Amino acid sequence: MISQSQVEQFHQQGFLVVEGVLSTEEVATLQQDFDQWVEDSRSRTQAWGETRDGRPRFDVESDHRPDHPSLRRVASPTEISEAFAYAALKSRMATIAGQLIGGSGTRFHHSKINSKLPHTATQVKWHQDFLFTPHSNDDIVTALLMVSEVTPENGPLNVIPGSHKGPLWSHWHDGRFTGSVDAEVEEQNCQQPIACFGPSGSVCFMHTRLLHASAPNETEYPRTLFISVYAAEDALPFGENPLPSDHEGIMVAGEESGLVRSTANHIRLPQKPRGASFFVQQAGQDLANA
Repeated sequence: MISQSQVEQFHQQGFLVVEGVLSTEEVATLQQDFDQWVEDSRSRTQAWGETRDGRPRFDVESDHRPDHPSLRRVASPTEISEAFAYAALKSRMATIAGQLIGGSGTRFHHSKINSKLPHTATQVKWHQDFLFTPHSNDDIVTALLMVSEVTPENGPLNVIPGSHKGPLWSHWHDGRFTGSVDAEVEEQNCQQPIACFGPSGSVCFMHTRLLHASAPNETEYPRTLFISVYAAEDALPFGENPLPSDHEGIMVAGEESGLVRSTANHIRLPQKPRGASFFVQQAGQDLANA
């Protein structure tokens, strides 16, 4: 589905942006479902809905109002939308993720929508995904599908090329899992980011260890990402899935080997958020876990 040079670029840089992964028609069905959820959010004042573990499915930012919707997260949309289930499990996005992971096969782990509607405050602090979803090995790819066009101005993903080959930085501070690196790590390692953007239907494939973050959207244009996480089939999860899903563990490429492969990592397991999303952890609001 992609060239060998693109595969090599991914392993060297830790990320790869591929345009045209989904067709215009496929993206339109995703956008239609998401637009309906945004419209529903106008009548809500706080997170709502329910996922498998009892937490809210839909999460809103602090600046959310009926006339200024700020729906920032939809957890496990594959459970409530055939279009999102197809995109995560059967589309070219899943196939390419399997190609990048290689090996005997690839499993689906979890998915969510992270959205920044126009002029909303949502931002993501510097972090590494592996610290949220540790496995026995780190052959894990996060695929970020651009449902809306993503520009350099509307809060794109910013990454540090090559940082997936470096350390796993602690996301714990003062006895609490904050879901972000500390200020010193950011100052020393995150000063020359590259923005990942493209037209709708593009996908940024990102290695699970890559340092990344994003700023608020201060433009008139939405920035909506459908994020699916895929793991090598021989990667055994350590701990509970932060976004448990009916589709967790489904094979999207290759075959099951029945084996577990381990690589050396020394980490502290994360705390699962009690609130609607990891945004509350990064904001220091998930105090029930402290």
